[in-house]
Amino acid sequence: MINIKKFVKNAIIEDNGRGDLFFDVAPKGRFTARAISKSDGIIAGIQYAKVLARTEKFDCKFLVSDGDEIKKGDVIAELEGKASILLSSERTFLNMLQHASGIATEANKYAKLIEGTGVVLLDTRKTRPQLRDFEKYASRIGGSINHRLGLDDCLMLKDTHLRTIKNLKEFVKKARKRISWVTKIEIECETFEQVKEAMDAGADIIMCDNMEPHQIKEVVTFRNQNYPHILLEASGNINLETIRSYANSGVDAISSGSIIHQATWLDFSMKFD
Repeated sequence: MINIKKFVKNAIIEDNGRGDLFFDVAPKGRFTARAISKSDGIIAGIQYAKVLARTEKFDCKFLVSDGDEIKKGDVIAELEGKASILLSSERTFLNMLQHASGIATEANKYAKLIEGTGVVLLDTRKTRPQLRDFEKYASRIGGSINHRLGLDDCLMLKDTHLRTIKNLKEFVKKARKRISWVTKIEIECETFEQVKEAMDAGADIIMCDNMEPHQIKEVVTFRNQNYPHILLEASGNINLETIRSYANSGVDAISSGSIIHQATWLDFSMKFD
């Protein structure tokens, strides 16, 4: 909650600058307003919007919860407070809800397509600078599970890392002595030969990067026969049209940056009564 409070406070400062010019001339008294959806989708951002309401001291009653399906025309929230406060908070309030709901809606599209397969949907670190916690929260609301939150979560060796490593098995052995005992090592592979090398080196997770589903099925068979403890993740240009075929390949997880960076904001508005 501390991070959310800091995030919300910075967002308010960003929009208000040296102070809302309407503030000193705003009508006195209390006013009521409604936040209305102009889009269909999945609502998210409520956890942040509630903190904004408490911080700016206006009443806000949400009629929906994070993760609910909403339709165009639905009233999302009822607000009450001083005109100066409601209007100075309006844009920040709506921006957070629209941004988060867009990501949750996109994540939900992907999640629905792999329902029943037992495959986990993961997001990635392809987030906007300074917005990772916010965007990954929205992704979770939509039905995904967070992949790494940062470089300190898991030792992932991508193709760029591998170019600096001469002996993969020796490197993994050395890394095991340096990282936490509970920390996993994931290795990105683009070919079947790389997969075999990475598994032999002691990887906990193999990322099958830019492989076709039929190639991944071969990896799954090899894993099941030789290294059943290793987890398999499919990644790379997986979209709404192809994700089901990847889920049926036998992998444990599918990651997609599109959940976040290709999401389109939902459209909300605030109307005074």
